[in-house]
Amino acid sequence: MMNKNDRLGYSEGIISIITNLILFGIKFWAGTITGSLALMADAWHTLSDSASSLIVIGGVKLSSRGADKKHPFGHGRYQQIASVFIAFLLGIIAYEFMTNAIEKFKEHESTHFGLFAIVVTVVSVLAKEGLAQYAFWAYRKTGFETLKADGWHHRSDAISSILVLIGITVGGRLWWIDSVLGIIISLLLLYAVYEIIKESIEKLLGESPSEELLSRIETIIQEVTSEKIFPHHFSYSA
Repeated sequence: MMNKNDRLGYSEGIISIITNLILFGIKFWAGTITGSLALMADAWHTLSDSASSLIVIGGVKLSSRGADKKHPFGHGRYQQIASVFIAFLLGIIAYEFMTNAIEKFKEHESTHFGLFAIVVTVVSVLAKEGLAQYAFWAYRKTGFETLKADGWHHRSDAISSILVLIGITVGGRLWWIDSVLGIIISLLLLYAVYEIIKESIEKLLGESPSEELLSRIETIIQEVTSEKIFPHHFSYSA
């Protein structure tokens, strides 16, 4: 049976999938009407976010299983494993951004869009950043790393839409701006991948409990016993 945190993780994943499917349809339609390859690519990028949200749901489902004989500490580390998979997806997107941006720069290719594309792109930026903020909020409430990773995935899509929007406004004057921004965004995404993987691996390998947690444990111990006890040898398990 799911607890409050698990239900919140599920809700974030389901809302993300529904929103991404709607945005994918709108962007794909706009790309078809305007003939914009960038919008079409951005639409598929949005659809890829649904895969990360499915991983979030799967990670919550697996990690919510209680302890058993083979897993006496429960299944919480599935969250970190799922985070690594999401980081892998982010890494693929970053690599594609980088290669496409370099290719565009070599070909002196600029981006041109219509008014309809501008409206769709602005809506996408607002919706994706809204999803990112919701995922980060849910992460702070639950501590599930998959939600944090999913938030970065949403933000990567918002950033890619901002790239398209900038290309709309200044692309006619600076043909290279789309390529340069693409390279910069790729580096930012790669840094996000590094942070997600680093945090997940640290928890998989085991880490020391925080001072706040130690203080709470010691307070509880003193409250339940009248004897003077000096607790030690604390260890962490996800």
